Amino acid sequence: MAGKRKVNNLLALAVLSVIVQRPMHRYEIAATLRAHGKDRDMDIKWGSLYTVVQNMAKAGFLEVVGSEREGARPERVIYRITDAGRAEMADWTRDLLARPEPEHHRFTAGLSILAVLPPDEVIALLGTRIDTLTRTIETTRNDLTALTGTLPRLFVVESEYGLAMLEAERAWADSLREELRSGTFDGLDAWRQWHADGMPTDRIPALGERGSD
Repeated sequence: MAGKRKVNNLLALAVLSVIVQRPMHRYEIAATLRAHGKDRDMDIKWGSLYTVVQNMAKAGFLEVVGSEREGARPERVIYRITDAGRAEMADWTRDLLARPEPEHHRFTAGLSILAVLPPDEVIALLGTRIDTLTRTIETTRNDLTALTGTLPRLFVVESEYGLAMLEAERAWADSLREELRSGTFDGLDAWRQWHADGMPTDRIPALGERGSD
């Protein structure tokens, strides 16, 4: 597994994954990434594509093999992947598959300060989330079914994983909501009482500090 990477931006890996097919200029790289749906799989910031490509060339992962011009458009520099780029792509993929890393999730952030809202509001908000997840799951499943009919499974496993994560999140959120609705959630009465008594919300998170008595 590699240590700190010369270009530590997942957009760089996405670029390598498409330019390995053939030499391309930046506009073709962007078009191919969109066509392959890489912007759904990775946090791609399109405005940084130029800088990422330049940095990859400096790092020796890409090299210039020519340029082209169409009419009055600016000259387009054509890049191809190098042997070092192929090695980096393979090593980076191994790293991503084998080594789990903490990922900051917006839902986790909300759950970490759940107590600032009254339980009944949380129940309603979870219901909204579950409804949204259900619609997303249906769309994702339909898209996956369509892809499965046109592409080998090898090229849709990331969509399978995404669907599984959505389904797991919905199941967990539904389970939490049911505990709150049924009254079986541990500490629910105290939580309700805090809000009934008008406890300042800035004091509630402090009660959950790890290691506090």
